[in-house]
Amino acid sequence: MKAYVYGASGAAITEIPKPTPKGTQVLVRVHACALNRADTGVRRGHAHGSAGGVGTVIGMEWAGEVAELGPDAKGVRIGDRIMGSGAAAFAEYTLADHGRLFLAPSNMNFQEMATLPVALATMHNAVVTVGGLQSGQSVLIQGASSGVGLMAMQIAWLKGARIVIGSSTDSYRRGRLKEFGADLAIDSSDPGWVDQVLKATGGEGVDLIVDQISGSVANQNLAATRVKGRIVNVGRLGGTHADFNFDLHAARRIDYVGVTFRTRTIEEIRDIFDEVKKDIWPAVESRKLQLPIDKVFGFDEIDRAFEHMEANRHLGKIVVTLS
Repeated sequence: MKAYVYGASGAAITEIPKPTPKGTQVLVRVHACALNRADTGVRRGHAHGSAGGVGTVIGMEWAGEVAELGPDAKGVRIGDRIMGSGAAAFAEYTLADHGRLFLAPSNMNFQEMATLPVALATMHNAVVTVGGLQSGQSVLIQGASSGVGLMAMQIAWLKGARIVIGSSTDSYRRGRLKEFGADLAIDSSDPGWVDQVLKATGGEGVDLIVDQISGSVANQNLAATRVKGRIVNVGRLGGTHADFNFDLHAARRIDYVGVTFRTRTIEEIRDIFDEVKKDIWPAVESRKLQLPIDKVFGFDEIDRAFEHMEANRHLGKIVVTLS
């Protein structure tokens, strides 16, 4: 089968053996897959959790149909239309655990389905489960114009947030954040953004920050969070290291929690997928929660798809089709 593999000379479409499902695995015939920021690092040979290095099939999320079941796989049947996440997504066939799949709503095509698994699982966990957002509270999504950021704002709005604030350093994308639930859009590269957040929240700061930037905004986040508020560290696009004001953190008694799928067990990931199904799946089926597709590429154009992502001008998801 064809797969997009990182090799000694870089990433390229390569012929590799079709995998065989074992245990609770499902073999998926992939029809479409979506790019995520972490894929760009793996494409350069960097590690992302257990993935990375020569021989790695790149990709994290996909949509397709069940082609074969492992002996212990449950909850799906051969031929079911599904979407999910896991390693080795950019291939004609991929394997996934039966617990990290979503059955596809009948009103979605494969391209639309491919945009959702990572965003739904990541941001329901960050906003609701870990972030503990309650109806009537305020939330700031740092890095809101990314696919997962757009989903985070929509989930916050769905859960009854009183104020939803989103950040983007790009003026065009910042201008579109209100389409996805933002009451206020800020520029996190503007030194005055903290004052804007404080003004919007009556001087108190937000109840919750879901942070995909970290690094350069770490101390500003502390100043923009209310006393006894919460910060959930999801991403580090602004840097993995920075000065941190421990005194301000203590004075505001902020719960600061880091999250990642890289160190979670499969049991933990299954629980995250189950919570999405229990809590917000009707909103997915009714398309209250959805992501825009910025551009679609064929599989033979996958290098162009990555170039488009690395140009960092897109809003929403970049999708690659295999059928």
